Amino acid sequence: MTRVVLALTLAAAGAAAVTAQQVIRSGVDLVSLNVTVTSGESFLSGLAQDKFAVYEDGAKQDISFFSAERQPIALSILIDSSTSMDQKLSVAQEAATGFVKRLGDKDVAQVIDFDGEQRVLQTFTNDHAALEKAIRSTTVGGSTKLYNALYVAMVELKKVKAQSADEVRRQAIIVLSDGEDTASAVDYEYVLDAAKRSEVLIYCIGLKSRTDSPTKGFKEADFVLRTLSQETGGRVFFVDLLPQLANVYQTIADELVSQYTIGYSSKNPKRDGAWRTVRVIVDAPDAAARTKPGYYAPTIK
Repeated sequence: MTRVVLALTLAAAGAAAVTAQQVIRSGVDLVSLNVTVTSGESFLSGLAQDKFAVYEDGAKQDISFFSAERQPIALSILIDSSTSMDQKLSVAQEAATGFVKRLGDKDVAQVIDFDGEQRVLQTFTNDHAALEKAIRSTTVGGSTKLYNALYVAMVELKKVKAQSADEVRRQAIIVLSDGEDTASAVDYEYVLDAAKRSEVLIYCIGLKSRTDSPTKGFKEADFVLRTLSQETGGRVFFVDLLPQLANVYQTIADELVSQYTIGYSSKNPKRDGAWRTVRVIVDAPDAAARTKPGYYAPTIK
């Protein structure tokens, strides 16, 4: 009964979030993209707008908004505290607190841990000490409700408002997990669809052990983390040595502050709710641009 109630609650929240997004898009038809530009292993910042071209379903679009400045971030930090994290949690906590210390003055973050339940240990705040305390309060025990935690994070991010009408606040989720979902009330397809309809970047960190066998469940977990990242314009990291975690969190922090924000009004007038593919090309030597692969068109209300 509890699982049914939770699923209905999450579904209702999700429907409200999707409806709100579609109303915004149908009113101004603005598509917003977070774009990461890399050259090899380095992030390229400071490029001008004329270096970028945006294509939707193969048709070039006119860029109406462009920013190369660091945007404030609203961030959900998700930490797997299931039983399998017993020997890994202390290192994960240390790496996550190191990431928190890199947040800017206008950034806000929340902390969610998940095992057999999902808990918001700290609501959105810029208080680094409060965030670190929440991260260090996580304890091990229970199964893994990864999908529930991701969905709760997306719903909570929808509540974060920019401080002014002119401000753009980038939204991201960083999720750390070492295994597949085993107990969520919502399934993978539902969470993936919600993620693709959101404006949230998802960064996934998959913890592996060199002694782990390639079980079906672990292969599924790899697929889930990889797909959620790719479909939102984020990135996935697979870590087999715990000391690598600090560098992974630092890489994510560096990427978030190096991104470009690009907006355009789609030239496609249809309101059919169809999936539209998006591609960003950057004119810079040995450079590549990464963003979400597309979005769902608005529908007629």
